[in-house]
Amino acid sequence: MIDSMTGAVQMGLLYALMALGVYITFRILDFPDLTVDGSFTTGGAVAAVLISHGTSVWLSVIVAFFAGAIAGSITGLLHTKGRINGLLSGILMMIALYSINLRIMGRPNVSILDTDPLFTSIENIWLKLVVIALCVFAIKFLLDAFLRTDMGLALRATGDNARMIRSFGANTDTTKILGISLSNGLVALSGALIAQQTGFADSSMGIGMIVIGLASVIIGEAIFGARTVLRATFAAVLGSIVYRIVVALALRVEWLDTSDLKLITAIIVIIALLLPTVRRSLKQKSMAKKRAAELAAATPVPSTGQSAGGAL
Repeated sequence: MIDSMTGAVQMGLLYALMALGVYITFRILDFPDLTVDGSFTTGGAVAAVLISHGTSVWLSVIVAFFAGAIAGSITGLLHTKGRINGLLSGILMMIALYSINLRIMGRPNVSILDTDPLFTSIENIWLKLVVIALCVFAIKFLLDAFLRTDMGLALRATGDNARMIRSFGANTDTTKILGISLSNGLVALSGALIAQQTGFADSSMGIGMIVIGLASVIIGEAIFGARTVLRATFAAVLGSIVYRIVVALALRVEWLDTSDLKLITAIIVIIALLLPTVRRSLKQKSMAKKRAAELAAATPVPSTGQSAGGAL
């Protein structure tokens, strides 16, 4: 049980980078980017091919990040310069990446089981977990620092009100391309780490990643809140961990199989979406009862004498 939970936390941390990428597009830019399903596989494919050819694992991860960023920049260019609908541009890039990923790997999957991926030199499972957490949170704090710069503030303002930021002379096309590139770079980085963790890269490993990323972001915001960017990115990381723990616990139920993973994901997302609504409804009912009680206490009650006098 403990081993499965530590494994779930470890996988949650690795997928947290993907959740941060999804947070950038869906929450900051308000852009429905479906490139994620393709760029996640791109990161895994690039890392697996480079590692299998003897490239350093660190260098392969860095190259995977830039490969995902390039894919994201193309999506951004299709949307901003090509004037293609945002949702459609992401779908087009996702479809194109499927063939590109097959070209990169040369076959449907690439095995790297006989190589030494990142963090394998750490034998103690708890120390390994701490090192992975430190690396993930270091990237999270770098992202927080970037979002506080002038370019980061312009990126956030573009998602809030693109017309307003254009009136200040900012180029919203540039900020959108930058944001989508950074998002898919983080997604590809997550894919590269997951490929090393599992020991292979597969052409279908990215299917459904956008749903998992959204689930992580929504769960994190529902539980931990998202009033500030610092808190929102923290919630995305913790939401990814919570999601993996819930999935691990659900798969331990006897009548559930691994083939039910997509169903479990859908149920988790539905619950996460309904949770804020239920919480808001309960809060409104509580406030209504409180106001009713205050009005009842403030309303003067006529005495018996006054009532009798009024009757006479």
